[in-house]
Amino acid sequence: MTLQLNASFKGFPGHLAPLDLKDVGAQRWQVLKGDLPFPLAIVRQSALQHNLEWMQNFCKQRGLDIAPHGKTTMSPELYQMQLNAGAWGISFATVFQANLGARNGVKRIIIANQVYQAPDLDALAALLQAFPELRVYFLVDSMAQMEAIAQWRASRGSQLNLTVLIELGIEGKRTGCRDHAQALELARLIKHTPHMQLCGVETYEGALATCNHAHDQTHVAALMARLQQLTVACEAEQLFEHDEVLLTAGGSAIFDLVAKDLKPHLKRPARGILRSGCYLTHDHVQYRKMLQCVGERLNLRETLKPALEVISSVQSCPEPGLALLTMGKRDVSYDLDLPVALWRAQLGDSATRGVPSHWHIEALNDQHAYLHFDASAPVNEHPQVGQLVGSGISHPCTTFDKWRWMPMIDEQFNVVDAISVNF
Repeated sequence: MTLQLNASFKGFPGHLAPLDLKDVGAQRWQVLKGDLPFPLAIVRQSALQHNLEWMQNFCKQRGLDIAPHGKTTMSPELYQMQLNAGAWGISFATVFQANLGARNGVKRIIIANQVYQAPDLDALAALLQAFPELRVYFLVDSMAQMEAIAQWRASRGSQLNLTVLIELGIEGKRTGCRDHAQALELARLIKHTPHMQLCGVETYEGALATCNHAHDQTHVAALMARLQQLTVACEAEQLFEHDEVLLTAGGSAIFDLVAKDLKPHLKRPARGILRSGCYLTHDHVQYRKMLQCVGERLNLRETLKPALEVISSVQSCPEPGLALLTMGKRDVSYDLDLPVALWRAQLGDSATRGVPSHWHIEALNDQHAYLHFDASAPVNEHPQVGQLVGSGISHPCTTFDKWRWMPMIDEQFNVVDAISVNF
């Protein structure tokens, strides 16, 4: 059943009758003509398609699979595009998020996080019962987590089969076993726990990323060596109980370094899986910088393209050198970097122009962006009330979570499709 848009959805024309999401492309809306209200988050179709193909080719050339992190977008339409492009499955951070994937046709799910709370285990049990073909893997990193799962089983009388991955962590960083001995002891416990299967090993290297090539290469290589060491030790003790062993890592910043050693060094069937999520829409600041470093290491001219922008309108120019835009913290990410003004257009223009180099967004309120500019510059370089401003973002995760839908546009700003967002 398709989502129905209506006046309660930000970015949807409030005077129009409700409309099915699948019918958005047929409306022939044109963004630069003002057919939709601003602020408006948009996805560029051509960049999205480029990124899908680029990442799939990256994995194919290295004999790897990808289960992109679905928490980035929480968009079933984008999951389907990723699966159609060849993704092995979709990753999530919570059981709640995994439910969205399962209800929308995802058959293989990695919950790249610990599952241990009774309500989450109840929800996971219901999900697996409702979708018999679904395979869900989640992370284990402590005896305390195993005890919580045992207590849940006892309280429910549950014999639910759980498939899990040992997580290796990094000192001072996120979750995961801190040393080899702890992880191996945990793997042995899982082996002797009824209705629980150890299916592989997982880690997350993103916290190591600095864009210093020597630092990143050294630290990621050490982490991946630990991962391989644990995987080989588990195989030697016959601790894996699955038709194939999964080895998974890979955020969106230094996935190329992980990919060098993600193929498991095992005698039995095994699969290396990247979990990058932000690659799909990329961004104009944080991941753009990181992918420039990836390109340098791989000697590539072109990597990923930014596909996500937020369009706002100049609503006031109250003093020299300052313009206020109709977007704020409720509309665009600001946790890593402020948005970057990219282009401008008058309402009704057929094309956009780049913004002058002296335009900078320097602050955000809930509903306003502070665009500073050089008041001594020629008047034709000043923002004007009613003018449209397209801004690039940093960190797509925290832009997606501010919207319930986004139109997809072509290069002429025609709306050709739409996606839903389900945070």
